[in-house]
Amino acid sequence: MDEFTLRDYLKVLFRQKWVIITTIITITVVVTVNLMLTTKTYEASVKMLVSAQKQVESPYYREIGQPSEVALTQSEIVKSSPVMERTMKAIGLKPLDYERKFASPLKRKLIDRRVAAINKKFEERGYTDQQKEVSLYLPQLGELRANTRVEPIRSTNLFAITYRDFDPSIAATIANIISRSYVIFDLEQQLAELQMKYGEKNLAVTQLKDNIVKMEQSLNGKTLPNIEAIGPATVKIIEQATPPVSPTGPSKYQTLLLAVILSVFLGVLLAFGLNYLDQTFKSPREIENTLGIPFLGTIPKEPKPADYERISDQLCFELKDRKLKSLMIVAAYPKEGVTTAIANLARSISNKCRPKVLIIDANLRKPAIHHAFKIANKEGLVDVIEGKASFEEAVNKITDNLFVLTSGKVDISPGPLLESQKMGVLIEHAKEKYDVVFVDCTNLKEAKDAIVLSSHLDSVVFMVEEGRTRRQTAKKAVEALSKAKVVFLGAILGSRTFVIPKAIYERI
Repeated sequence: MDEFTLRDYLKVLFRQKWVIITTIITITVVVTVNLMLTTKTYEASVKMLVSAQKQVESPYYREIGQPSEVALTQSEIVKSSPVMERTMKAIGLKPLDYERKFASPLKRKLIDRRVAAINKKFEERGYTDQQKEVSLYLPQLGELRANTRVEPIRSTNLFAITYRDFDPSIAATIANIISRSYVIFDLEQQLAELQMKYGEKNLAVTQLKDNIVKMEQSLNGKTLPNIEAIGPATVKIIEQATPPVSPTGPSKYQTLLLAVILSVFLGVLLAFGLNYLDQTFKSPREIENTLGIPFLGTIPKEPKPADYERISDQLCFELKDRKLKSLMIVAAYPKEGVTTAIANLARSISNKCRPKVLIIDANLRKPAIHHAFKIANKEGLVDVIEGKASFEEAVNKITDNLFVLTSGKVDISPGPLLESQKMGVLIEHAKEKYDVVFVDCTNLKEAKDAIVLSSHLDSVVFMVEEGRTRRQTAKKAVEALSKAKVVFLGAILGSRTFVIPKAIYERI
């Protein structure tokens, strides 16, 4: 099989251009809407140190051993209920429409609808203010936990507590509150152990209580002097959170540009995928490679007389060179333009080559030649075979060199008529009186008439329609005709489209 050329690749792209365009538009619109519904967020981080040393010896740290394991353990404690609930108590409940002032106009409408639905539910249930707070507490506590991220810093005893919020200042404030709540929790653990070991009057117990009170006073999230922030706990605040300058993630313009690039790539991928899955004929080369018969020419979707002349010239040469007089044009499927092709090719040959040309309409199931020439279908092929009319009487003269034998009225099954000896005699008689005899017959999908008729004819032309005739079906049809030992003059590709613009096609 021949290799793909640049022209072949471009054909696929232009043929599937609407797939590519639709993919680009769909992905771009989806990403754009998603960006409009996504509110910018900011992340602020606090760096913590796990010293793993306590005022009271505990087997807890000795069992863990490695500092990195200590950091991992403590990072899980940060998101525990005691720490999160203390943080929640310090910051209080956020308004239901908190995101609204940071959101896009489209997102604001959705927020308004959601808030209205929640308030309506509260009103229907007759909730008091206290009941509303209880109802909102757990969801917001879950949101607080979801917006908190704890990550150990590789190869150190450090880890970072990061909080995400729509407001950079609030992100820094809450990150600081979480870290201090975490320190307080650690101090409380030490206090409990000291109280159990030394009692309430011990100096260390008193100092720890004072430190806890002092740290609780700092749960407003404001920046503290470094010495106060570090504190006496086994976990130390090394670096406090400050309001971030830029939002998280890439900018919306970068995201949209990347989406467009990826959509183009995906559209091209889909185009070639669909082209691969499409088993219909799309080029002359596919006809030669699949069917193994010569290619005679193409008939565009909107043909001109010159298109038929090129094929008729080729047919004239082949018939004369091989000393053949009769040919049948047949297709695998119905409505593939066989009748129209026969009418125009016969007219072209009769006008240009000047032989006497006869068209026989042997499509007794769906005769159509009389429509192509706008003549009556009274006496025809059936009448001649049945002896109701003579051959000369049934033939219609179109021009001095072009004649048509219509099908006539079919009252019985066409199979026996076409298989009869009289049919063979009729074709032989037609070949004696005319230089070229065209035969139109039923497609191979609906009947096997073409195989029966092929034994009486000199040659066969197979016709396929671009984008409609499946390669495997056409191959089976050609194989069936080959078993009847027909002579293939070649194949014609109908409904041909030229998808590449002429300006580009001529330059590649």
